[in-house]
Amino acid sequence: MDDKEFERLLLSVQKPGRYSGGEINSVVKDKNKVDVRFAFCFPDTYEIGMSHLGIKILYSQFNERDDIWCERVFAPCEDFEALMREKNIPLFGLESRDSIRDFDFIGFTLQYEMSYTNILNMLDLAGVPLRAADRTELSPLVVAGGPCCSNAEPIADFFDLFFLGEGEEVDLEVIDLYKEYKKQGRSKREFLRAAAQIEGVYVPSLYDISYNADGTVKAITPLDGAPAKIRKRIIKDLDTCYFPAKPVVPFIEVIHDRAVQEIFRGCIRGCRFCQAGFICRPVREKSVDVINAQAKATCENTGYDEISISSLSTSDYTKLEPMLEKMLEWTEPKHISLSLPSLRIDNFSKELLQKTNHIRKSGLTFAPEAGTQRLRDVINKNVTEDEIFRTCLTAFEGGYTAVKLYFMLGLPTETDADLEGIAELGQKIVDLYYHQENKPKGKPVSVSISVSTFVPKPFTPFQFEPQISKEETERRQYYLRNCNKNRKVNISWHDSATSYMEGVLARGDRRLSRVIEAAFKKGCKFDSWTEYFSLEKWLETFKECGIDPDFYTSRRRAYDEIMPWEHLDYGVSKSFLISENKASHAGVTTPNCREKCSACGAARYGEGVCFEKR
Repeated sequence: MDDKEFERLLLSVQKPGRYSGGEINSVVKDKNKVDVRFAFCFPDTYEIGMSHLGIKILYSQFNERDDIWCERVFAPCEDFEALMREKNIPLFGLESRDSIRDFDFIGFTLQYEMSYTNILNMLDLAGVPLRAADRTELSPLVVAGGPCCSNAEPIADFFDLFFLGEGEEVDLEVIDLYKEYKKQGRSKREFLRAAAQIEGVYVPSLYDISYNADGTVKAITPLDGAPAKIRKRIIKDLDTCYFPAKPVVPFIEVIHDRAVQEIFRGCIRGCRFCQAGFICRPVREKSVDVINAQAKATCENTGYDEISISSLSTSDYTKLEPMLEKMLEWTEPKHISLSLPSLRIDNFSKELLQKTNHIRKSGLTFAPEAGTQRLRDVINKNVTEDEIFRTCLTAFEGGYTAVKLYFMLGLPTETDADLEGIAELGQKIVDLYYHQENKPKGKPVSVSISVSTFVPKPFTPFQFEPQISKEETERRQYYLRNCNKNRKVNISWHDSATSYMEGVLARGDRRLSRVIEAAFKKGCKFDSWTEYFSLEKWLETFKECGIDPDFYTSRRRAYDEIMPWEHLDYGVSKSFLISENKASHAGVTTPNCREKCSACGAARYGEGVCFEKR
């Protein structure tokens, strides 16, 4: 299709900028002068994918090499997909508009389970066989990385290999191996056997899974010399790790339309519900000078006037105040604002508030997660009600009038009293605002409470726990709503049906691959979007496949049960997760990693908080 015809086609769809390419800092190369073409696919819309930091890092890093051309690919929206299928246009890379079926690698980032049917839809649009077993040639290789690789089993049949952990090093090692094997004319099987020997690479076809009569996993058996355990990769020195100075600037507004600056990876806290807090261990920090230089370069090369600080818990950065002081030296004169998401309640100080007052004046967001101290101890939040009130009062005294609080519903051992505690906490914060001295006149307070349904995830102490049913979720949502008597407290919650399906996929095994494929063929896609998701279609599919989805959600796992992800090693030991699960039921908290080492297993990596001089 020539340029003029393509442009005419775009005029008939919403937001043509999703598909046009040509943005500032995008990279175009001569395909005849590169050895490897990599399609970096985000299985959701352009607006969501272009907000993701990982794609910005790896896209720029790959394209720094003369022998690699990395292009971006996003899931087309319904209107453009219909035209693609009508006009027989295969899924293409934004930079070249070439079909991705002609690329060497088709790589997906797996950020959330509800994107799985989008992956199959994108492969189908590209004209690429869905199952890895049906792709016999060396290229294209369908690969993936991201947090959902911590349990890739539900989609294992569709992928040739997975990257476990952080990708900056291991991705390039696999690409270099591919170059060598492609030049030698080696087979796909030979390549996969060699790739499996690279630390951080999981080749699912090299593992045989057997099951007990009750449906649980009996054994995971490696084949052809594959390792019994696949250990995730981490970047040990973040100061020397690649970070893009010239990220692509979108033509259209995206979800997070600002510069993003990463300050550290991992988390010290050990909240028992949080998968990221466990699979990203150990904590490794960037130095202030590196952060400052990277942020400055990004703004100079993009024109952004806002920088969002990225981490799992920003206020846990050990040099936060010196970092802000250094960045303010150049951001204030240039009227560049800074946003500080992921602040902790228990270390939000007046000093930090003073700095944030110079930075940005908007609502503050905190995450108590549970409405009572008992339940906060169960989940190891290590935040008291007094700390919540002190933080809110500090914010109010600093001129803030809006507070957003995140909670979870359906946590292990939760009772109706815990739900009542959420509403009561919102009421107490409203009262706190109006009882403060020197409260601003004519400015009402706003307390927003956002409640998500708890979904147990692999590699957390709650991986053994049952998930509450869709019906029970809805009962608790309505109960909580009826507990709230104050109009200044607004309570919202996530859709119960999508949370249920997320729970099925999060702890599923390989038998779900045929369910996902059948659901896609039934029309399921964009399942994370409420307006597209159909639980009815999914339940019909499960019934047709003879699989009970409740098997993956509603039962408690025994400690000695072999998990579908048992052969993957993310740095935390199963024995540690068991001890933390027991501690949760006893209401016993565990100190954060800087207070005391809990011997989780992450010290094996030899870097980060595990070896700080304390």
